[in-house]
Amino acid sequence: MHNRRSLIRGGAALSLVASLGVGRLALADTKAAVRLIVPYPPGAATDTLGRLMAQALEPAVAAPVIVDNRGGAGTQIGTRAVATAAPDGGTLGFVDTAFVINPGLFGSALPYDTEKDFAPISLMASAPLVLIVHRTVPAATLKEFVALSKAKPGSFNYGSAGVGSAPHLAGEQLRAAAAIDINHVPYRGGGTVLNDLLAGHVQFGFTTVPTMIDHIRAGTVRALAVTAAQRATQLPDTPTMQEAGLPSVDATPIFGLIGPAKLTPDIVSRLSSTAAQAVRAGPLHQKLIELGFVPVGSTAEEFRTRIRREIEKWAAVVKAGNIKPNA
Repeated sequence: MHNRRSLIRGGAALSLVASLGVGRLALADTKAAVRLIVPYPPGAATDTLGRLMAQALEPAVAAPVIVDNRGGAGTQIGTRAVATAAPDGGTLGFVDTAFVINPGLFGSALPYDTEKDFAPISLMASAPLVLIVHRTVPAATLKEFVALSKAKPGSFNYGSAGVGSAPHLAGEQLRAAAAIDINHVPYRGGGTVLNDLLAGHVQFGFTTVPTMIDHIRAGTVRALAVTAAQRATQLPDTPTMQEAGLPSVDATPIFGLIGPAKLTPDIVSRLSSTAAQAVRAGPLHQKLIELGFVPVGSTAEEFRTRIRREIEKWAAVVKAGNIKPNA
């Protein structure tokens, strides 16, 4: 995900801890600190949210919650570490959309079973993507962009942070839904692709709203539609994909808390309740909104159902686009 290091200033996140007011869980099976594994390097968006979640859980588990960054292999290294951890509540994981895309992308090469090797705890938040075009693209609406793409097949390039990333698959959804010929340009990370989009080297792309909101307001790029059920708070005049006529373009990154598969139902229930309470109300809820996320705070079973649905959806997109992971 795109780098958000600048989103955390000084001790701002720390202030959430004292004010959450959640009850202590006192997990009987944990010893000393609880590890929260984030399968990305420090500074990524998922890392930012993982640290906020750690802050929220810490007073409740009556132990320090330490973020353990385990990036690499398209999140597989860190995610596998959660799958193989002791199911005593001492190790948890914080994952994003890669968690549900990877089964369709890597298949049997994935070193774990996404549905069998983990205990879903709570879906923390989602982050709608916005379709943006460079200011030189003569399209003010999604309908105009689709018409332009059909008139000039193969002329428009879009970038993403890599093959199989949410912005890449959003583009694949757009290609299929609108029946247009567009070119995907994979980059190694989100920062470079956004710089190229701002410079006009690629003509359009999908990104999170906070990442480009200042450039949208400045007119450097133009927002055409968001991949969410409701319009984004920061972009009240930008329609949803459904309003714009392409409801099947619904790529929306998700972020959630998981544990090893054999985590006891009691621990899952208590962690899920605490996480949901923190996300749905109070300072963490407000912080998520400020950062451009949609707070969710689901139950464990709701998260399990969402995981299953997302795996099926993305596997179909990967198959339809004949998408292969990077070598």
